[in-house]
Amino acid sequence: MQVVVDLPALPPTGLAVVTHPQPLLGGSAMHKLPHFLARALSGEGWLAARPNFRGVGQSAGTHDEGRGESDDTLALCQALRAGYPGLPLLLVGFSFGAYVHALVARRLADRGEPAWRTFLAGMPYGLVPAGRSYGTPRGLPDAWVVHGEQDEVVPVANVFDWARPDAQPVVVVPGADHFFTGKLPLLRDMLLAHAGIKVR
Repeated sequence: MQVVVDLPALPPTGLAVVTHPQPLLGGSAMHKLPHFLARALSGEGWLAARPNFRGVGQSAGTHDEGRGESDDTLALCQALRAGYPGLPLLLVGFSFGAYVHALVARRLADRGEPAWRTFLAGMPYGLVPAGRSYGTPRGLPDAWVVHGEQDEVVPVANVFDWARPDAQPVVVVPGADHFFTGKLPLLRDMLLAHAGIKVR
């Protein structure tokens, strides 16, 4: 797996794995949204790792609808934890990357090794307009779920259907589309707040 790493200026105070949108639609670690969020975290002292999913960039393999991608991402999380023991692990996912991180968060929790916190933006659930279907797991510990009111890729109603059984809070950004156009500073500030970083 190819991984882009944003290193802080000083030894890291935390570890973040930031995942990208749907590779079938051109998503990669260099997509503006994960790139923006990873740089924000590294600027605050975190090591931010952005993996390219299977078949993207120099990552081997082919798209596996989240199954193989979650295996690979879980292995990356374990490697980071081994290399930097004792540091908090933050999972940050956007769109398809949020779906992958929901799978990873559930698996880590089931192993008794939960991520410190999870931040999921534009997360797909159920049947989306493009025709793909997502069985996103529920009951994710310490998860902050953010969605755009006018998300055209994943209708906000889908996310409410996902959240309703567990009364999982969902932050809806008024007027925001799937890519949070014009709202990225707000998304960054919510991420930093969830990571316990005081927004300047």
